[in-house]
Amino acid sequence: MATTSNTSPLLLEIGTEELPAIPFLTELPNIKGKFQQVLKANRLLCEFDFFYTPRRLVLIAQDFPKSQQEETLEFFGPPLSIAYKDNAPTPAALGFFKKCGITKEEVSTITKEGKEILYCQKQAPQIPAINLLEQIIKDFLESLHFGKTMRWGSLKESFIRPISWILCLLDNKLVPLNLYGVESKAQTFVHRNISFEPYDIQNIPNYFDILCHNGVILDQNKRKEKILAEIQQIEDTKGIKVELDSELLEEIISITEYPTALFGEFSEHFLEIPAPCIITSMKVNQRYFATYKGERLYNGFVLVSNSLAQDSKAIIEGNIKVLRARLEDALFFYHNDLKAGFQPERLKEVIFVEGLGSMWDKTTRERKIIQILSQLFEQQLTEIEPNLALLTEILEQATTLSKADLMSEMVYEFTELQGIMGYYYAKALRYDDRVALAIKEQYLPN
Repeated sequence: MATTSNTSPLLLEIGTEELPAIPFLTELPNIKGKFQQVLKANRLLCEFDFFYTPRRLVLIAQDFPKSQQEETLEFFGPPLSIAYKDNAPTPAALGFFKKCGITKEEVSTITKEGKEILYCQKQAPQIPAINLLEQIIKDFLESLHFGKTMRWGSLKESFIRPISWILCLLDNKLVPLNLYGVESKAQTFVHRNISFEPYDIQNIPNYFDILCHNGVILDQNKRKEKILAEIQQIEDTKGIKVELDSELLEEIISITEYPTALFGEFSEHFLEIPAPCIITSMKVNQRYFATYKGERLYNGFVLVSNSLAQDSKAIIEGNIKVLRARLEDALFFYHNDLKAGFQPERLKEVIFVEGLGSMWDKTTRERKIIQILSQLFEQQLTEIEPNLALLTEILEQATTLSKADLMSEMVYEFTELQGIMGYYYAKALRYDDRVALAIKEQYLPN
């Protein structure tokens, strides 16, 4: 790395146990800004890069200041009328001298807001960066907010996950630190498929080389590129289209050190289950990407492995086995729900809001609103459906059934499918298409 005479390269790696993806991704947009704020407060502001894997946070600055940047400090004291009495300094003046670290002879005056006041100007001390790094890193880590945190051992400090190792090199020399009960060492850890033992680090280029050749793609953007390129290859080979869920993709990037996209297939008979159920089960439970052939959901999926195994067959078969169990549960729920049919009266068991009754009471109020609106907009409604009585009946039926799927086994398992499952059940149970569509669209826009 090229540096100026006043700067040197800095590498900081905070090694942790596996970071939980969702809390980490929530804080991720703030991490660089928070480190920048701490550097600014310590007059060590510089450009840096931030990288992460499931068990490391890494900050790298090519030109890190060797000492604090210059700063002129100004001190404004009391007016002369208060600072001196009988030509002798008062306690107010003595306090100002002490605050500035000067003597009576070194003080000067300045006119401010029409008054002559005591004034002092001096250069702030430029403390070497190496003397400040431990407090800087501590302040930075304490500024990160991931929601829930953990304590381990006898420590009072807490973090999102236990900190396992700390590596800090300044000008390729180890910076001695002691944070969260961990002493910094010139060591890092590689992919667990290769070794559980630490690897010694000689310098920053050596750090990159060791990770690169031992199963760790440090740059999250390169992990993303690898996943997308392999998914594209699967699409071309299998003649399918992979549904790229952006949130799922970011989550997978955050939980892998060496991602490999693989393709698997499940039994075609599971396609009897409504597509949103299959997709939700794959995404929420297994972190799989759904696949399509044409406009129809295909009985294939893409998983992203974090293994370095050359033979992926066992990984794919293992994931198929797990997914089969999930889909068998979903198929069981679906058949049970169809057998039971809609049971809106069971909504009496579900509280809507304290003091406003049950979900059944809510739908009862909505049915009354439908009747009023039908009368107010009679002319406009008859343009849609000449038989106003039939249309009113359809609207009331849709209102009655709108929340009924809350009592289904499928929505109990996947709450995000409320309304959506009501649509599929209404279609399967042969209700009017307009009833089914109204149930489906009740949460739009979402």
